[in-house]
Amino acid sequence: MSSNSPLTPDSYRDHRSPKEDTIVALATPNGVGAIAVIRLSGPDAITIANSVFRGKDLTRQASHTIHFGSVMDGEVVLDEVLASVFVTPRSYTRENVVEISCHASSYIIESIIRLYIKQGARAAKPGEFTLRAFVNGQLDLSQAEAVADLIASNSKASQQVAMQQLRGGYSNELKQLREQLVTFASLIELELDFSEEDVEFANRTQLKQLVVDISKMIGKLIQSFELGNAIKSGVNTVIAGRPNAGKSTLLNALLNEERAIVSHIAGTTRDTIEEVLNINGINFRLIDTAGLREATDTIEAIGVQKTFEKISQSALLLYVFDAESLTSDEVQNDIKNLLHPGLPVLAIANKIDLLKDSKLPGDFKLSEEVQLITVSAREKQHIDELKQTIYNTTIKGKLTGDETLVTNIRHLEALQKTADALLRVLNGIDNPITSDFLALDIKQALHYLGEITGIVTTDDLLDNIFSKFCIGK
Repeated sequence: MSSNSPLTPDSYRDHRSPKEDTIVALATPNGVGAIAVIRLSGPDAITIANSVFRGKDLTRQASHTIHFGSVMDGEVVLDEVLASVFVTPRSYTRENVVEISCHASSYIIESIIRLYIKQGARAAKPGEFTLRAFVNGQLDLSQAEAVADLIASNSKASQQVAMQQLRGGYSNELKQLREQLVTFASLIELELDFSEEDVEFANRTQLKQLVVDISKMIGKLIQSFELGNAIKSGVNTVIAGRPNAGKSTLLNALLNEERAIVSHIAGTTRDTIEEVLNINGINFRLIDTAGLREATDTIEAIGVQKTFEKISQSALLLYVFDAESLTSDEVQNDIKNLLHPGLPVLAIANKIDLLKDSKLPGDFKLSEEVQLITVSAREKQHIDELKQTIYNTTIKGKLTGDETLVTNIRHLEALQKTADALLRVLNGIDNPITSDFLALDIKQALHYLGEITGIVTTDDLLDNIFSKFCIGK
């Protein structure tokens, strides 16, 4: 089979995962712990597990039952275990599955897995259990990818987004729209059979409305990627400003720990320091940078250059300045030199504890697009208010809990290609082209939509996706 030929779950099953194959792997992380879970999946999973199990006959037990017994290597007891039985199709992979809960000794784990391999199983590859769930129709491809995102989730928000996608997310909506588009594609294909009679089976007005509706939905999904990716990967937040403004002290105050070296000597921070701060379930990747000034040596120059690079990649800029020493004009000029279009900026007046009444001068004014926050990082004054402002500036109002978000770059690229193909379809309807060219553009849109859920894919793509999974999942 060509690696670039269209591939369906059925053909992939025949190509890569023969039905007689039973796989085994450790499903829990290696390391010190009390319990480990070894998973078998395949037509012979229950038989293989039962062949070395002393206890009830697992082949006679109902699905979703757990049984106490021993795993035996001949007359040697390897461990006392719990065997969980899942009978096809009522399992994660829709195959027979047995999960053995044993003690988490590396010797016991390796001995049991070797024993199952000796009995006819083979070692699973990365992501092969989830691959089988996809191949057997338990999950579509976007849901399978959500499994990996769920495992990797490190905040409440990223967990919720991954869970929504695992439960269907936007794939159900895409499937329905794709089915309607398939209907029109079929009618246009039918027109090709009657090309000499110059007839139209596909109502162009209805087709145009459908394409407009799909394009609107695709556009919303594409726009959601910025927020979705921020939730999945964390919001890049750069802390920048002149030397001795208190950037590192502010980083420590936000984290509530002494993460960065603090000194009265200007230019202490010469490289970027990155830490993660969780605010209301969202991870913010705080990046403390070198002070902005004319560099006095090569190392400092590299640090300043890195600062500008990090700002160009950021989703939020925290410009920190010494409230005792800078005027509003100087602050405004600094921000102007750092700003790029679309980047929100919080101007943070630090060291207000050194000011009279802890207030800025009455004539201190910044432009409307820059929000001003006053803090004392050393005394940890107004730090909680700053955290809430950081959250409000980037997330509040955008995340309601039931929105559909795109978090996967592969999905984004497929959606962008779909949008381009649909635009060609609209142009073809408004500036009439022959049915064969219109059918070609619709097929392109269908192809890219199908790539998201796995209706259309290639074995190279599947290898790339599932090879990134951990073994045992």
